[in-house]
Amino acid sequence: MTTEYLSFKQAMQYIGFNSYDSLRKAIKDGLPVIQFNGSKRISKTAIDEFMKAHTVVAREK
Repeated sequence: MTTEYLSFKQAMQYIGFNSYDSLRKAIKDGLPVIQFNGSKRISKTAIDEFMKAHTVVAREK
């Protein structure tokens, strides 16, 4: 069974980040966090949408 909601550590692995600073920056830039009963989770769907919204396409000069 795969879960939709990831811990911060799992979210970092899913995205490919090596530091919590990178994840905190993404959260500051709009990556939504779910907080319930003191537990924080990040949705895989939210990560995918966030990463898609921040994709940059290189242009040839």
